[in-house]
Amino acid sequence: MMGKKSYLATRAGGVTSDLISSDMKELVVAAKKLADHSVDAIKLRGLGFGTTFLEWVASFAAIYLLILDRTNWRTNILTGLLIPYIFFSLPSLIFNVFRGDVGKWIAFIAIILRLFFPRHFPVVAPSLFASYVRSSWIGVVICLAIACYLLQEHIRASGGFRNSFTKAHGVSNSVGIIILVVYPAWALVLYIL
Repeated sequence: MMGKKSYLATRAGGVTSDLISSDMKELVVAAKKLADHSVDAIKLRGLGFGTTFLEWVASFAAIYLLILDRTNWRTNILTGLLIPYIFFSLPSLIFNVFRGDVGKWIAFIAIILRLFFPRHFPVVAPSLFASYVRSSWIGVVICLAIACYLLQEHIRASGGFRNSFTKAHGVSNSVGIIILVVYPAWALVLYIL
């Protein structure tokens, strides 16, 4: 009878229902905030996808410019700067393949070729650059500096920005170098945000 009496004796039912109602309202507010933050996270993840896409495009643009310089389309681009740019901007998927067993075989073949062609030799990236600098904002800043320098030199060699698009083979080189600038600039903006 005692348990039943205490159950019947609670007259604070109105207060309890008010507390439950306020708790439910707080849960709804928290769920709305979670949904808003999830939308923001999805938006930022979308921006990250844009950065990854730009990273792939910029890497292939740098490789394209390197190939153009080695073919008949000789330019005044310092292609030696494209190599570190490719190193810092190469997507992780491809970079990790080259650092793994495939890279060991490539290095082995390069050493064998070095015996027959001594003027050409491979460069091995230290782990510090490959692991830390490459995947941080420092690598992005280095890519941006290289891209800005290459763009400035290309415009100067062409005789101005307008001429860089009107001279023979100028459009492909100009567009390629502009793509080199876009990726690190966008990635740096996202690092700042």
